[in-house]
Amino acid sequence: MAKIIKVHPENPHERAIEQIVEVLKNGGLIIYPSDTVYGLGCDITNSKAMEKLCRLKNIKPEKAQFSFVCNDLSHLSQYTKPISNSNFKLLKRALPGPFTFVLEASNNLPNTFKNRKTVGIRVPDHMVPQMIVEKLGNPIASTSIRDEDEIIEYTTDPELIAEKFDKLVDLVVDSGMGDNVASSVIDLSSDEVIVLREGKGDIDAFL
Repeated sequence: MAKIIKVHPENPHERAIEQIVEVLKNGGLIIYPSDTVYGLGCDITNSKAMEKLCRLKNIKPEKAQFSFVCNDLSHLSQYTKPISNSNFKLLKRALPGPFTFVLEASNNLPNTFKNRKTVGIRVPDHMVPQMIVEKLGNPIASTSIRDEDEIIEYTTDPELIAEKFDKLVDLVVDSGMGDNVASSVIDLSSDEVIVLREGKGDIDAFL
């Protein structure tokens, strides 16, 4: 049965963050808030947790398209090939923010992602995931919580999310109502900038 922990979105309590990180370090799956929709994630370095996340999403690990949620840009160099100056400036302008950037993957990806040529990077403009990742010491592998109702697309109420995922995850982090618009996805893995999905955030302001 999933534990629910309430965390203030702008002033998260240190002890609450420590409890969340403990669950992640023990291979648990969490549902957590972001600056867009609620996300489902685990520690990217924990292969058993990654397997659980893949099973829950009903996908093979080698096909997984999970984003890496980071707390700042310092994590990027570990998981991506060198980024051009122009792209790095673009990332600095846009992040933290509601964007997922697809970049060329380095050879340092955790085992689950070993054959990936690209990796999606997120730095949410939200204190809770930023503090979780900072305390954990490495990114969270993340995917959005989708709703079965295609019209709604994303579930926004953490209490309803907790009911739905009660026996599937270990912890639900409740920071109030989430958004129902996912991040914009921008591909920077080639010479040109390609917008793969227009979601939350004004893409034109950064391109």
